[in-house]
Amino acid sequence: MVLPSTLDRFLAGMEYPASRDDLMREALHDGLALADRDLLGTLPDGTYTARWHVRHALTRAGSAFDRIPALA
Repeated sequence: MVLPSTLDRFLAGMEYPASRDDLMREALHDGLALADRDLLGTLPDGTYTARWHVRHALTRAGSAFDRIPALA
């Protein structure tokens, strides 16, 4: 999963450690696009220590979503 450049820049500017709620709050405050905020909303609840940690979690979540069959 390749992250949108806007989300990647947002993550680069975050202070860590940060929880999913911290990320969501700052994303809303910074005016991050809804699609990017939706991606952050897929993160498992927890504390993230660095940008790579968030990217890894998003990639794992994206892989899981790719395996779910589409609903008819």
